[in-house]
Amino acid sequence: MFGEMGKKAIRYAVVDAFAAEPFKGNPAAVCLLEEEGASATVDDRWMQSVAAEFNLSETAFLARDSSGAAGAAPRFHLRWFTPVTEVDLCGHATLASAHFLFTTVLPEHGKLEFMTRSGILTAKKVPAPGSTGVPGEEQGKLFIELDFPMIGFLECNEMLSIPETLNGAPIVSVHKSATDGDLIVPSP
Repeated sequence: MFGEMGKKAIRYAVVDAFAAEPFKGNPAAVCLLEEEGASATVDDRWMQSVAAEFNLSETAFLARDSSGAAGAAPRFHLRWFTPVTEVDLCGHATLASAHFLFTTVLPEHGKLEFMTRSGILTAKKVPAPGSTGVPGEEQGKLFIELDFPMIGFLECNEMLSIPETLNGAPIVSVHKSATDGDLIVPSP
């Protein structure tokens, strides 16, 4: 659970997101950089090397941000790296990060904020689906709700080779994300 960054120990865990038992779901490594101001001083090449060593689809790096108001939800800088590059957003590694913080670092808190390249993301403990119990835990299971920034979409008249790609499935419309050009193609 501890790795080395220079001479500082780094707490880390591999968390299986979207799973109720070990070795299922989607694994992500989560590294907590506990040194104050670590998000500004940690070398990107070091984080990329750590992600390559874990060799999972994503490795998340967390560093506490102490600039928030007193009484506000704890806030962390969050960055995601694949084995070969940094990415702007990763859902399962965000869920893994929230689970790691809620279970090992801040179990008394019910809400967290993450500052990312994609904006501020929030995570909060919630009651289990269909229950009226205490938020977060039912029969030892932690339920977490994530709130991601909304991405705008633009009308797109480019059909490209979408009908062939979808094996001739009917297409209602084609939209393109305003930020990175991803295509959204709803089908009836």
